[in-house]
Amino acid sequence: MIEVETLAKESVGKRIAGEIVLSPDAGKTIQKWRNMFKIPQRMLAEEMKVMPSVISDYENSRRKSPGIKVIKRIVDALISIDEKNGGKIIKEFSEFPARAVLSEAVIDLKEFSSTMTVKEFCKSIGANVVARSDLAEGKIHGYTVINSMKAIIELPPTELVKLYGLTSERALIFTGAHRGRSSMVALKVTNLRPGVVVLHGVSGDGVDELAKRIAEIEGIPLASIKGGDLDELIKSLKSISA
Repeated sequence: MIEVETLAKESVGKRIAGEIVLSPDAGKTIQKWRNMFKIPQRMLAEEMKVMPSVISDYENSRRKSPGIKVIKRIVDALISIDEKNGGKIIKEFSEFPARAVLSEAVIDLKEFSSTMTVKEFCKSIGANVVARSDLAEGKIHGYTVINSMKAIIELPPTELVKLYGLTSERALIFTGAHRGRSSMVALKVTNLRPGVVVLHGVSGDGVDELAKRIAEIEGIPLASIKGGDLDELIKSLKSISA
């Protein structure tokens, strides 16, 4: 058990460090991971034994990008704090492969280089929030584009959870969703709670009232895009996740 936990920590640590090193904006990527671990700046600073302003300066590009040694200290601190809190985040991240491939149901899956709000994301792809707009300031860290019918028909509940990719705080975009009822029912049944659901290609009658009701009850922001070309959607998504 100890060896498995150690390997999980090392794997996730390398993934985080690698993303920070390769990121065009290391500060925003540090901020993204800190948010994903749900760790305040002050707590991270205390673990690293530095002033909170140091973390803030890195995240807001007031300091030059950190070197390998500083990145390692940041990653080690994130993992250490999570361990003290029971290791829940590391466990969740380690259960997902670097790239999830789920038959033809998943059209595209990406993690953002920096955190976005639901509101910012929906605006960038031309989606209109139709339920739980009060949660539009919630943070998301990536997206998954899903062929709604293939996912519902082909994927068992144990596989559906992998639609999340690296984190549940992401956008699930269902294409060919029509009015969205089946997609939202599937999420409720499988107990999936994404940061936002976007229905792409909604019919002229608009989003189904039951779909909206499920979103309201489950606390999931629900947005829709009427009609629209899938290639254009993917193009828009790639431009914001670059």
